[in-house]
Parts: sequence; structure tokens; C-alpha cells
Amino acid sequence: MTRVLSLALLGGILAGGCGHLVTDLAPLELGDCPEGAELLQRSFGCESDGPLLACALGALREDDRPALRRTAFGARLCKLLAERETDPGRREKLAAEGVRLAEEALALGATDDGAVYYYLGANLGIAVRDHSMLAFQNLSRLHEVMQKAQALAPAEDQGGPGRILGVLYLKAPPWPKGIGDVDKALDVLAQLVQAHPEHPLNHLFYAQALWQAEEDDARAQVDRELAEVARLLANGAWGLCAEPWRKEMQTFVSKLPAAAADGK
Repeated sequence: MTRVLSLALLGGILAGGCGHLVTDLAPLELGDCPEGAELLQRSFGCESDGPLLACALGALREDDRPALRRTAFGARLCKLLAERETDPGRREKLAAEGVRLAEEALALGATDDGAVYYYLGANLGIAVRDHSMLAFQNLSRLHEVMQKAQALAPAEDQGGPGRILGVLYLKAPPWPKGIGDVDKALDVLAQLVQAHPEHPLNHLFYAQALWQAEEDDARAQVDRELAEVARLLANGAWGLCAEPWRKEMQTFVSKLPAAAADGK
């Protein structure tokens, strides 16, 4: 059985616990790829270009080594590719594959690896974000894995577990329908901008929480946080991650009253 086929079958089994995520794989455009073994030893991040990430994911699909698959490597690749993918269908497939790869890592024994839980949750959030009912069905699951990630690896991706927890508390339905709690979001994100001040999304989500909680009373602080987002995006090595984050900031700013937008 080929690696691609076995991964697809595994996805069909695991998707039952994740609210019916898509199980077919996104086709990869593989050009002049480096040798697979060398690719699978690299570290990838926002600075990595899309074709190289696709080559690495293609190599991983054909590699059965448990030592490799018992890590967050594949789920991280999928998150990086999904975040910059503009086609909704491909984005959903890449993120769903990231969920399956993280689930596979856990099944192989990575239950003490906080990064695996983080990239599982990050991919799950991307996979369901265009489907409101699917997102609601997976809310408890996402909350659970992010709490595990926060307990085991709070510094992963410069505060990634806390960042997603903060967004969940900010945007989820409030009790009794969900876990939404603006005060809790403020607390989590305020701590995050202190612990990891160099990540632009920490400041953006904190600005969103401040505005939702206090509106005009927090306008000056919201504008300061947005200015910090713009500075970090302009000066940091965020590569292809920067553009979707910049668009998210612009969308938020466009919804602010004129005085707050002018302050930005």
C-alpha cells in the first residue's frame, strides 16, 4: 500500500473524531525538488517558500519512518501551506491533512509533545473555519487540544497555544452554548503580549479583545497595539506569513470607527 493511500485511509478513520473533516489530499505541484531525505531534515517556517514546503510534504507522504511521523513535522508543514493558500478547498484539505498527521503522531506515542497538540489544533481551526456548524461541532475538541498544548509547550510558535486559546475565548459563543469569555480572552492575550511581544498576531488579537471588551474606552491602547502589529510586520522576518496577517489587521481596522482608524 502506498504512503498516500495509507494516509488517506487513516484520515477516514480519524476524521470520525473531528466532525467529518475532508479526507482527500490536496494535489501538490512538485517541480525540481531537492532529495527527499535532505528535505525531511530541514526546519521550516514563515520564511520558507511554498514550492519547498510542498516538496517536503510530498516527501513526507512517501516516508513511513515512525521516528519522523511521531513528531509535529508534517502537521507544521500543513499549517504553513494552509495559512498561505488562497483557494478555500485546497486550504481545507491541507489543514485536514495536518490534523490527520498530528493524530497519527499521537497514535504513535507523541502524547507528551505539546507541539503536536498545537499543530493539531491550529490545523483543525483552519480546516473548519469556513463551515460554521463544523466549527461549532469541533469547538470542544479544539479547546481540549489547545489546553494540552498550553500545558506542555506554551512557547511553541511564540505563544501559539495561548494565542489560539485567546481567540477561542474571544470569538466562541458564551456560556451556556460555548466557552466564549471576553474577560478570559483579555487575560490570556495580555499575558501573551508580555511573554512573547515579538509576534504580530499576539498584539492584533489583544487589540481585538480590548475593542470587544471596552470599545471607545480602550481606543488609545487598541491603536498602540495596531501600530506594534504594523511595525513587527514591516521589520520582522515573517516571509509569506505576513500578507494574510496584514489583511486580517486591515479588516479589523476597517471596522473601527473613524477616530480609531485615523489613530492607526
